[in-house]
Amino acid sequence: MLPQGMPFRFLFLLCVSVWSLQAAKDAPNVIYILADDLGYGDLSHAGGKAPTPHCDRLAREGIQFTDSHTTSSVCTPTRYGILTGRYNWRSTLKKSVLWGLSEPLIEKNRLTVPGFLQQQGYHTAVVGKWHLGLGWHKLPNGEKRKSKTGQTKGDGWQIDYGRKVEGGPLAIGFDESYIIPASLDMFPYLYLKNDQPTAWANTTKAFHRPGPAAEEFEAINCLTDFARESRAYIAARAKSEKPFFLYLPLTSPHTPIVPAKKWQGKSGLSKYGDFLMETDWVVGEVLAELDKHKLTDNTIVIFTADNGCSPQANIPDLIKKGHKPNADWRGHKADIYEGGHRTPFLVRWPGKIKAGSISSQTICTSDLFATLADILGQREKLPAAAGEDSFSFLPVLLGKTIKKPLRPFTIHHSINGSFAIRRGAWKLILCPGSGGWSNPRPAQALKNKDLNLVQLYNLNDDPAEKNNLASQNRSLVNELVDQLVLAIKNGRTNSGPKQSNEGWPNTFHPRVITRFPSLGN
Repeated sequence: MLPQGMPFRFLFLLCVSVWSLQAAKDAPNVIYILADDLGYGDLSHAGGKAPTPHCDRLAREGIQFTDSHTTSSVCTPTRYGILTGRYNWRSTLKKSVLWGLSEPLIEKNRLTVPGFLQQQGYHTAVVGKWHLGLGWHKLPNGEKRKSKTGQTKGDGWQIDYGRKVEGGPLAIGFDESYIIPASLDMFPYLYLKNDQPTAWANTTKAFHRPGPAAEEFEAINCLTDFARESRAYIAARAKSEKPFFLYLPLTSPHTPIVPAKKWQGKSGLSKYGDFLMETDWVVGEVLAELDKHKLTDNTIVIFTADNGCSPQANIPDLIKKGHKPNADWRGHKADIYEGGHRTPFLVRWPGKIKAGSISSQTICTSDLFATLADILGQREKLPAAAGEDSFSFLPVLLGKTIKKPLRPFTIHHSINGSFAIRRGAWKLILCPGSGGWSNPRPAQALKNKDLNLVQLYNLNDDPAEKNNLASQNRSLVNELVDQLVLAIKNGRTNSGPKQSNEGWPNTFHPRVITRFPSLGN
C-alpha cells in the first residue's frame, strides 16, 4: 500500500529518479584529451623519436585506431565537431578558424556532448584551450584602455575584463571551466575560470601576435597549470558518486613552442620534441590522479589531436633526425591531404577494451557524441538536431566483429574550405592542390594546367596520394560528388530526419562548380 497521502504518480517519479541516479552512478567517467597540432607519427609507439611513455601506456592498455580523422585540418572547426557531433561547415564557420575575440560559434540551444552528459547525470568540466569564441563585453562609452607597461598593441583594449563572458563553456553544458580564449598565439592572453577572467589584460605581450595580456600570464606555464587544474578536478570528483566528463584540450605542441625549463633539451630533437614530451607528461599526470583515487577501472580515457603536425615544427629538420611527425602521410596541418587530418586516436577502458588492440576502422572526431550516447544506452533517444554527423564506434571498443564500415563515408575539410569525401579506400578531393599550406598551394595549383581540377586516390594502393586516378574513374568521381551534395543538402550524414545548415558551404572554386554544378547549390 502507498503511504497515506502519497499519489501514485509521485511514487512513480521517485522510482524513476532513483533509477536514474543509480544508472549515473554506474556510468563510466570520461576524459577526452586533445593535443594541439600533434601528428600521426609523433608518439613514440608510432615511431616518434621523442619519448612519450604515458601515451604509450594508453596504447598498451587500450586500443589504437589507425584510420582516425579530425573533421578539419585546423583548430576551431575540429573542436566544434568534437563537442557537437556535427561537421563545422554546417555552422557559420565555412573555412579557417576563429580568433581570441571572435563571437561564440556553437549555436544557442544546440545540444552538445557536455550538455547531453549533464542530462545523464554527469558533472562536466573543460580545462585548456577553448577556441570556439566568447561573448566579451566592451567597456562603456567606447573606452579603450592603454597598456600598463610598454606599447599598447593589438586589439582587445576595449574589452571589460572584469565581466563574465557570454556564450562560453558554462552556456553550452559545462559545469566548470578553466580556459584560455584561443591558441597561445592569439590574444587576449589570460585565463578564464567559470567564464570569468581571472585577471585584467592590462599589459602587452607577444606570443607571436602582440596584444593584451594579464601581467602574470606566461605561455610557458600553461601545461603545468592545466595539469594542476585537471588533477584538482579529478580529486574533487573522486569524492562524489556522480560520474564526470573532463574535456582537456591542450595548447601543445602548437606554437609558440615553449617547453617548460624541466623539458628543455630532453628530447634530443628540438624544442618541438621537448614540447611533445611535456604534452605526454600532462597525460601522465591525469593517469596518475586516476590511479591515486582508484578511478582507473571505471574511466574511459581518450587521447587524440585536433589536426596534423604544423610546418612551424620544422618538419624537414625533424625528418632528418629520424622523426616523422605525420608519418608517411602526405601533407600537414591545414591540408586536405591525410597528413592534415589523420591523427593518433587512443582509447583506454579497462575491463571493456582488450589491451593492446588495434583497429583499422575509419572513425572521426565527431563520433564522440554517438559513442557516448551508445555507451549510456541513449543513442536512439538523441534529438534529431543533435550529433548529425556522429557514428558510434562502441562495437569496436568492445571487440565485436564488424561486417561493414561504421561510417558509410567521411567528409574532410581544409583551412581554405576545400572538401574531400572518403568512402572505403577511395578519396575524392575537390580541388587541384593541398587546400592548405603544403605544395601545391591553392593559388598555384589552380594556375597549373598540368593538374587535374579534382583528385581521386585509392588509399589502399596509394597511401601517399601520389597517383591521381580521377581521369580514369569519372563515373566514380561523379558518384562521390553526388554523395557529398546529398550529405550537404540533408544536413546530416547519419540516419534521421533532414536538418538545416547555417547556409551552404560556398567554398568550392568556381571552376569546380562549373564542372559539378550541383556543388553550387
